[in-house]
Amino acid sequence: MLIRPAMREYRTWSLDSRRWASFQPRPDDIIIATSPKCGTTWMQQIVGSLIFQNAEPREFPKVSPWIDQRFAGSTEETYALLEAQAHRRFIKTHLPIDGLPLYDEIRYVFVARDGRDVALSAHNHFSGNSPATLATFDRIGLEDPVIGRPYPRLPADPAEYFRVWISTSAVHGQSDGLPTPSFFEFVSGYWAERQRPNVLLVHYADLSVDLEGEMRRIAAFLRIDVDDALWPTLVAAARFEAMKAVGPTLMPRVAAQLVGGADRFFDKGVTGRWRGVLSDADLALYDAKVREKFSPTLARWVEGGRAAIGDPRTRLD
Repeated sequence: MLIRPAMREYRTWSLDSRRWASFQPRPDDIIIATSPKCGTTWMQQIVGSLIFQNAEPREFPKVSPWIDQRFAGSTEETYALLEAQAHRRFIKTHLPIDGLPLYDEIRYVFVARDGRDVALSAHNHFSGNSPATLATFDRIGLEDPVIGRPYPRLPADPAEYFRVWISTSAVHGQSDGLPTPSFFEFVSGYWAERQRPNVLLVHYADLSVDLEGEMRRIAAFLRIDVDDALWPTLVAAARFEAMKAVGPTLMPRVAAQLVGGADRFFDKGVTGRWRGVLSDADLALYDAKVREKFSPTLARWVEGGRAAIGDPRTRLD
């Protein structure tokens, strides 16, 4: 049953929330929601291995479509792909929760990450857009009156980009995130829904420290039983090194989208990559934004995950 429709429209060079208008849910659908560079593909690997009960690498654009992406394939093609799927569907989105329809029968898995790491991972990704990708984004931006401009060319220096990311918006009324919707508002939106029984908050740091424990937690939330003998294989396949080794299979389109292809897409997979890159002044900017946008508990969770605060559902602020 629909709890509420999407409450806000989001349109950037890479995504368009209007593409969800024709969505027809199935009762067991799973939506993997992340701000870009927070562990989207990691969660697709985890959920896919749980659904299929094996660790075989799969082409995620086909088995786990991204409905709101607007730069590769039509809306009609995406829905035809979804409609034809016989397996339990797991759908990727980079939309804030107020840009999505909210259903009570669908399971929403939201993944967050320390914003400083997000910014530096985003710089690696977005600064690697190929000339063809930039041309496509330019066309989208110039043809869409809501955007009305070509894709921004980002600074080569990651610290300089961080300062752009934390102070410049791609969406009207927001204050950060270029070239994507605001990271801070994205996280705050899903945090506000954390006590819904069909919403699970997962953190990149927790996955990094206790991958098997988090995978078992995700499986329980999705009501998927896994034979104990399978767990070592599934966990091994979800480790960064294993995913990077089969990166061209998992994400074949990035060969054309990014300079460096899958090697650039699967870059570091670490926490704390901002250390030694951001200055004290940069970190002060980040801390000020955190105080402005997050409650103290949310701030601690975004930095350290469940290891820092326990289960987010039990926290009142």
